[in-house]
Amino acid sequence: MPDIQATGGDKVPVTILTGFLGAGKTTLLNYILTERHGHRIAVIENEFGEIDVDSDLVIASEEEIFQMQNGCICCFVDVRNDLVEVLQKLLARKDKFDHILVETSGLADPTPVATSFFIDNEVAGQVELDAIVTMVDAKHIAQHVDDPLLDGRDNQAVDQIVAADRIVINKVDLVDDAAIGALETNLRKLNETADILKASYGKVDLSNILGISGFQPSYVAERAKLLNLDDHDHHHHHTHDQTVGSESFTFDKRFDRARLEATLSAYLQENGDAIFRTKGILAIDGDDRFFVLQAVHKLMDFRADHAWGKDRPYSKLVFIGRDIDRAEIEKMLETCLA
Repeated sequence: MPDIQATGGDKVPVTILTGFLGAGKTTLLNYILTERHGHRIAVIENEFGEIDVDSDLVIASEEEIFQMQNGCICCFVDVRNDLVEVLQKLLARKDKFDHILVETSGLADPTPVATSFFIDNEVAGQVELDAIVTMVDAKHIAQHVDDPLLDGRDNQAVDQIVAADRIVINKVDLVDDAAIGALETNLRKLNETADILKASYGKVDLSNILGISGFQPSYVAERAKLLNLDDHDHHHHHTHDQTVGSESFTFDKRFDRARLEATLSAYLQENGDAIFRTKGILAIDGDDRFFVLQAVHKLMDFRADHAWGKDRPYSKLVFIGRDIDRAEIEKMLETCLA
């Protein structure tokens, strides 16, 4: 693993990791958390929706802040909390970090997040924004960038690309070279200066996204002015695309694997254009491991992970998209219980 370069000075560099739903942010985060890079990286992760699934996918712990074996330090934070308060808590710790990584929700404009590093003098004196890194799904990003239903409203997928200092085209294994070339051309229309990297399964040379001193503060200043952000209510101005919603489900009973897999696959094939993202942690009848569900539109991945251990098995799923029929999904899932 090539060295992650220091940004210089005594301030801790911060990377904002953004990207639309299903782009692979959590996959990249897992790669960073497990790679032997020798750096102490604090991770702040937040999520859109009532139930947090991503923190279960990254790691399980009873501690709000804890250390990984490779030196990374994780801090899982609810999206409604104030980022400045979380940063103050991290910076007050005796053990210091080489880098802080903030993973945003898939429906977030990263610009208001970036302004958090300038509005508080205490935080601004100890950290510096290193870069905004935007991941895009090579197979699905085009339909979100050109989404006709937004009808002039803010498009989070576009905001994320425009704000980027680095763009990572992920899942290149799912498309051909011609499609990647066309995507690069379209990305350049939105962002002429960001370096574009390519990856599969979130595996990218970390020295190309961390410690790159790629942030351009003028862009954030201009966007902050447009959003009327100030010292007191900066974290209340961010709004999601109002046409997008989420539905969350929890179950204490185990699922029948074959029935669940077949039913979900059929449902997404029929409704996948409107369901942007599906993910979950699932308890399966007759198996002591928890299963991870990841789906982007009609593409679904369902596989076993680690044993439950001392945790009591449970299931929780989140569907994010448009015109989600909660009653229909709940009835469907109940028919799959063992």
